[in-house]
Amino acid sequence: MKRALIVGASRGIGLGLVREHLARGWHVTVTVRKPSAEMEALQKEAEGRLSIEAADITRPNQVTGLARRLEGQVFDLIFLNAGIMVGRGMPLVDVPDEDIVAIVMTNAVSPVRVADRLIGLAGNGATIAFMSSVLGSISTNDDGRAELYRASKAALNSLILSFRARHADRRDLTILAVHPGVVRTSMGGPDAPLEITQSVTGVADMLEKRAATGGAAFVNYRNEIIPW
Repeated sequence: MKRALIVGASRGIGLGLVREHLARGWHVTVTVRKPSAEMEALQKEAEGRLSIEAADITRPNQVTGLARRLEGQVFDLIFLNAGIMVGRGMPLVDVPDEDIVAIVMTNAVSPVRVADRLIGLAGNGATIAFMSSVLGSISTNDDGRAELYRASKAALNSLILSFRARHADRRDLTILAVHPGVVRTSMGGPDAPLEITQSVTGVADMLEKRAATGGAAFVNYRNEIIPW
């Protein structure tokens, strides 16, 4: 049975990825900041194939504790799902410093720190995927909208490539920056073109096709390459 670790799975796309991988027969371990009735109900339905861990990825001591608790386990997929939106529609000059720190730490720095802590859990030929966004593509930035969110995902993409370079000894790993599409979540809004189920089905299909291919890629839920 394949095993996935999905970090940040309490709602939205993260929760959708849990449901999708369970439906495909995987054993799934998830992290949430705090337990939820929805996740606990899903755990009962999964009949032993869903494990829940509490951890806030922006708190290094909690990440260290998570790594310690999972020591000895091996995963075929580690998916770092994190993202917040602050300063929407605001010029950068008006965004408070604390909001800038929060979005950069949550969207860019913390996911890669967690991946560094957990890379030892990645099995031979495993995939480590990070939830990015097409807005993180520097070369396609022609309108400047959502500039702080965009910058945080561009920073994440840069750190992903650095992560790949730093772990060059793990050439067996496939490292992905993933754009899930524009999805009807609290971030994407009610008018977004994709339902969560459409997005996560596409993401899971893409992950299966790219499993054990190696290297690093910036790719969307339709398995199309996005320019960095």
